[in-house]
This record gives sequence, C-alpha cells and structure tokens, in this order.
Amino acid sequence: MSEETRSETYAELASVGPYGVRPGHALITMVEPHPGHEYAYNRWYEDDHYYAGAMAMPWMYAGRRWVATRELQDLRGPEKSAVARPVTAGCYLSTYWITEGRYDDHMKWTVGINRRLNRDARVHQERTHVFTAFQDHETTVYRDGAAGPRDFHALDHPYAGLILQVIDTEGPEERAALLERLRAGELPRRLAGSPAAMVTVFRPTPLPGDRMTYVKQVEGVDTRLTLLWFLERDPRECWTEHFADLESLGGPEGGRVELVAPFIPTIPGTDRYVDQLR
Repeated sequence: MSEETRSETYAELASVGPYGVRPGHALITMVEPHPGHEYAYNRWYEDDHYYAGAMAMPWMYAGRRWVATRELQDLRGPEKSAVARPVTAGCYLSTYWITEGRYDDHMKWTVGINRRLNRDARVHQERTHVFTAFQDHETTVYRDGAAGPRDFHALDHPYAGLILQVIDTEGPEERAALLERLRAGELPRRLAGSPAAMVTVFRPTPLPGDRMTYVKQVEGVDTRLTLLWFLERDPRECWTEHFADLESLGGPEGGRVELVAPFIPTIPGTDRYVDQLR
C-alpha cells in the first residue's frame, strides 16, 4: 500500500462511525512484575508500552497507571480470591477508555500492533497478567449528581486513589439483577458522604482467539462485574472508615466479591513507589 493510499484510508475511517466521548469500553489490566524486575518493568511500561501499546492506538483516548505498594496490597480482600492468587498479586494497574462503538475497530489494531511489538522484541516478558480484560461499560454512578467531573474525565482528573472491585454471580440473570440493585440503591448509598466521587461499572468481554499467548482468556464473561471507585483521598487515609467492608457489597444474595484492591496513581516518568512493592 502506498503512502498516499494509506493516508486516504485514515481519512475515510475518520469520516464514518461513532466518535463520541463516552467510555463505552475499557481495558483494565493488573500485572505483577517478576521479583527482581520491578524497575525494568516500570521503565519499559512507562517509556514504551503505555504509548506504543496503548495510547497511540485509534479510539483509545484516555489512560492512567496505578500502583499498589505493599501497604496497599495488605488492605486487599478477600484472602482467598478467584482473581488474584495470592490476593496481593498484581501491584500495577492500567486503565484505559475506548470510544463507545469502536471496540471491534480498536481490537483489530491492538492485535496487529502487539504482534509487531512482540516480533520486534519490545515486550517485557518478566511479568504475569493477573487480571487483564477488555470491558463494556454498563453504568456510572456519581456521588454529586451533575456536579463535578464525568466518567470520561476520570482518567485525566487528578484523583488520589482508585479501588478495583470484582464481583462474580451465578449467571447472566443474577448479574443483571445485581447491576440494578447496585445502580439504584447500594452504590448511591455508599457514595453519599464518602471520598469516592464516582463508580464506573463494566462487564468483561472475551479476548480474541489471536491474542498474545501470555494473556489468558477472560473469565466470567457472563457472570462478572468490574467496578472502579475513583477516590478524592488516598485510600490509606480513609480505608477503615469508608471501604473496609466493600467485600459485603450487594448483600448476601448479591454475588461473591472476589477482589477489593486499592491503588494510588503512579508519577509518570519516575520510579516512585517501586521500592515499596515488596
């Protein structure tokens, strides 16, 4: 394909299809660098992969990295988690928004670019994907109604912390019922007067068959919900008062909370917190 033809193709693609700002989809990926490779992993991800493997891709329009120091890892639950084994695994979390309606377009590109990065030896192998899934947006619940940042601002707004929460249910009907209970009652109640400004709720989608072999297929496609709590305070300062009981979210019939994991934002371009992971 000539340079001129390729440029014209870009113009054609931009002139059709959805191009709103709503985060219709997300990539949420929690990764554990192997012991002894923490600094190398952090520099590779920040200096190369965050951009070449994510932000430079079409329709992925916002991103942020988060880190769990050992102190934050020790706040996690439940002790026996179906997501993280052990529950402290996965000290780095990356979150990305994808334009609503552009999931298929984005996936074509991401599979292609990751094949190329792997072929060009630009993939850091000394890491384990603990929880990596593309997700479809279900709802966002706000503490302050129409005031304050919206969900499409969430990865650019300087939030002080994030809680990743994963809930499993028995099946699709149970998941739909839980989602409605959370949206209509439980989340607004818990957000009121708390340091959390919003909760975004997603459901996982299966990864394509031609994904990279080091990323396992997504579990719980029909049964799981993924919640992101965006905090205005460092979770270590307010955990006991506001979030220590999140394992009970949804009530006794609301599903099984399989992970509650707090994070703080990384400081791009630095190795801040790398010496606090173990």
